[in-house]
Amino acid sequence: MTVSFQPASGPARRTVVTAAGAAGLAVALTACGGSDDASTAPAQSGGAADDAANGGGTGGSSGGGTPLASTADIPEGGGKVFADQRVVVVQPSAGEFKAYDATCTHQGCAVKSVSDGLINCPCHNSNFSVADGSVSSGPATKPLPEVRITVDGDSITLA
Repeated sequence: MTVSFQPASGPARRTVVTAAGAAGLAVALTACGGSDDASTAPAQSGGAADDAANGGGTGGSSGGGTPLASTADIPEGGGKVFADQRVVVVQPSAGEFKAYDATCTHQGCAVKSVSDGLINCPCHNSNFSVADGSVSSGPATKPLPEVRITVDGDSITLA
């Protein structure tokens, strides 16, 4: 009796394992990939935030903004992340409200919380100042872009 040690037709086990590993690596790199610029920022970013301490609102309201919160919802020295709108609203000092794009400038993760005067990204632990969106600790190197908001009475709205 003769036994053949010829491989069966089809890919070898090593080929299948290598391909699966390469596919997994590609998925991981795509999830963490990206550039160090804010080109993935949402369209509503880019304007200076209105400052309630300077009168709030933009005068001559054109309406049409997305309501976000009441001023009472935003703690002094802290803030709140609005994931659906990809924006974080903060109150650096009493009566002063600002908003920033909630997309981390490092690799595009969403910031998740605001505490101790910092906006926090959980992906790689970048932190940004509530006062001006600047980087407090990296690996991010660029500040969070400001997002235009209006404050009318106790209502905060995306402009």
